Amino acid sequence: MRNPHAGIPFDTSDREIVAALQDLSIPTLMLSLVHMSGDAELIRGRLKPAGLFLNEVQGFMSEEDKQEIRDLARDVIIDYRDRGCPEPTPISAELLGEMMSWLVCEDVPEEYIPMLLEEMELDGSDARRIEFTGDAEARANFPVLVIGCGESGLLAGIRLKEAGIPFVIIEKNAGVGGTWWENSYPGARVDVGNHFYCYSFEPSDTWSEYFAQQPELQAYFETVMHKYEIEPHIRFETEVLSAAWDDDQSLWTIQIRTLEGASETLHARAVISAVGQLNRPSIPEFPGADDFAGPSFHSARWDHDVDLTGKQVAMIGAGASGFQIAPTIAPDVAHLSVFQRTAQWMFPNPNYHEAVGPGVQWALRHLPFYGRWYRFLILWPGCDVGLEAARVDPAYPDQQRAFSEMNDLARQMFTEWITSQIPDDPELLAKVIPDYPATAKRTLQDNGAWLKALSRDNVELVRTGIDHIAADGVVTTDGKQYDADIIIYATGFRATDLLWPMEITGRNGVDLRSRWGERPAAYLGMTIPEFPNFFCMYGPGTNLAHGGSLIFHSECQMRYIEQCLEILIAGEHASLEPREDLYQEWHERTQREIKTLAWAQPSVEHSFYKNAEGEVHILSPWRLVDYWTWTKEPNRDDFILR
Repeated sequence: MRNPHAGIPFDTSDREIVAALQDLSIPTLMLSLVHMSGDAELIRGRLKPAGLFLNEVQGFMSEEDKQEIRDLARDVIIDYRDRGCPEPTPISAELLGEMMSWLVCEDVPEEYIPMLLEEMELDGSDARRIEFTGDAEARANFPVLVIGCGESGLLAGIRLKEAGIPFVIIEKNAGVGGTWWENSYPGARVDVGNHFYCYSFEPSDTWSEYFAQQPELQAYFETVMHKYEIEPHIRFETEVLSAAWDDDQSLWTIQIRTLEGASETLHARAVISAVGQLNRPSIPEFPGADDFAGPSFHSARWDHDVDLTGKQVAMIGAGASGFQIAPTIAPDVAHLSVFQRTAQWMFPNPNYHEAVGPGVQWALRHLPFYGRWYRFLILWPGCDVGLEAARVDPAYPDQQRAFSEMNDLARQMFTEWITSQIPDDPELLAKVIPDYPATAKRTLQDNGAWLKALSRDNVELVRTGIDHIAADGVVTTDGKQYDADIIIYATGFRATDLLWPMEITGRNGVDLRSRWGERPAAYLGMTIPEFPNFFCMYGPGTNLAHGGSLIFHSECQMRYIEQCLEILIAGEHASLEPREDLYQEWHERTQREIKTLAWAQPSVEHSFYKNAEGEVHILSPWRLVDYWTWTKEPNRDDFILR
């Protein structure tokens, strides 16, 4: 069987090949040529990328060099076509390492190579799929309940089905996709390159934009759901109210409620929580909000029946969601008042709204391993580099400005990007330059749309605090009223209230919320003492603020969880839970590490990463390669098995 990443044989004409080459990432193309020709000397000469930057895919090459490579590629591809598009001979591990370093313009450390090869699947195998060797009947008698069908819940369903383990997924929404089902507001799009923001074993060659919009992302997960026949296992528009562990029967008893209000009790040997951290909207309690005469809604509960055209709109909040909404609706509304508590640092990304050319889609389908190398190209600049930029140097002067020399360089770059867009508007500039160090909060992707929107005559950025909501507008603490027909709350989510509002009860009646208090934790982000056979995906300490993608983390987590299930099933164990000492040590070690990073510094206020005590318990402070290593296989000695 042909390697699925080796490309579909083609008979594309010479003219069409030349046209397709105009769209491609030139460094990625070069590595595909090595596969097609078998000639490693192609990357050992003068033609090579000069550098790599996050979201930059051309390698800082001159136009002359790019065209020289296109001319070379034309001849290699035509020859490959005329030879019948044979499947390329596998490349040695040594040459693969050389190709990685060539592509990213630096030596890729040895410790990363196994992780990257697994992620790229150059051999065509899904290395994260677990092949169960135990009794099939024992697996069939081990029902699992999954809570949520976003990207992690769908992944759990795929893996459980492959393993022959019966399961049901309970999803509160009417469709698959989680955040990409709920957040249908105008302008909603992903901020990780979507050729990486998809399952490693299920890449897509149909993306129409480099950073896909919500409808296309939701459609991707729906397509995957149908392909793997997961839909019959999902109960949509149904919510989990509670889950309680019965020690005598070694079962979880789960209470669910349908949209119509009907209640039901389910039982499972194990529960996988895949509810995520950004799925319960947070709306501040402004005085008078209930008296507002017009429509008002949260960005994640967008009311598509409300027409914004020609209306006066107040948007409260201007973080990640508001940053996308404002430029999208500004041309249509009569006036937009944007209320922002804290300015956001933004990262230049000229491709943020760019369409994927037809040549790219052709290459993804037909050129050997083009898609695999492109995935690596967009992964690597966000693979742990951002962690170092967020690390605090206690000796660095003026910690209000920056936390280290690298952090200060990031601040300068971001400031220059902002300033270059509005050089003649000092009043607006004073509002949009943050007064805290770069990377200390979520850094937003920007192609200039945000400041262009704020510079419009019908848009006003308000940095004064809100006093109350009037029937016809928003009143700030200085007594000024901003008239509004519609209010949009782009105020984020209850990110620190993990698993809220479900009631989870473990061994001996222990309540999970009481155990956690304001400090949620799980061993490796997945398991909790006194909560047997209960697993978290996207749990405490696993959100990513420095790179990678949540799908990468989810794949690491589900492989680990599957192997825990195999331990239970093959060993005929009733329950599995982590040792208390390891759980405590993990949480303490994670907190020590978090405190060395920008996100946790006391000088950083109004961050959704922080709980009421100003502590950060939802983020991972670990390198991707470390988390991948730690979760590759569970250690039996880490658990209490009964």
